[in-house]
Amino acid sequence: MTLHDLYQRPGFLLRRTHQISAAVFENACATVGLTPAQYGVLTVLASEPGLDQTRLARALAFDKVTVMRVLRGLEERGLVERRVSEQSRRQMAVALTPQGARLLQQAKEPAEQAYQRLLSPLTLPQRRQLITLLQALTDGLADEARAPFVPLETVPEAKPARTKPGRATRPARTRAPR
Repeated sequence: MTLHDLYQRPGFLLRRTHQISAAVFENACATVGLTPAQYGVLTVLASEPGLDQTRLARALAFDKVTVMRVLRGLEERGLVERRVSEQSRRQMAVALTPQGARLLQQAKEPAEQAYQRLLSPLTLPQRRQLITLLQALTDGLADEARAPFVPLETVPEAKPARTKPGRATRPARTRAPR
């Protein structure tokens, strides 16, 4: 394999694109001091106050360690609060504080500017095609992900079916080799 071959691999290009995406977002949102992960958490919590940490992690395709790290930082800044869930004493419910809601509102414009900047090298048809291709890639390989993605609008409100007493059914997933 040559360097040219390496630099043309989808994994290399996706990783590089992610680096650029994060930098564009963080530059645009420097005034509000948010990372893409923090913005995602605040956005989900704004639409689903009191969401439990497990559903929050799945709604953003985060693993438990990542969601805990992000929540800890947001909680230290007074942007979110965690409390025992009313549905299950073993779960923690998370909600925006008034300060978190204000910061999210302040971040909307810079976040939109970051989105537009990231896609600025592409024409409108190319933007649509990129999103379509990325969606096909993520949908087609979802079972390879280390963290499940469960969009909130598809999460049933009822409790999951039980296979054995005390065991909830979990989505199947496999680990990709490291």
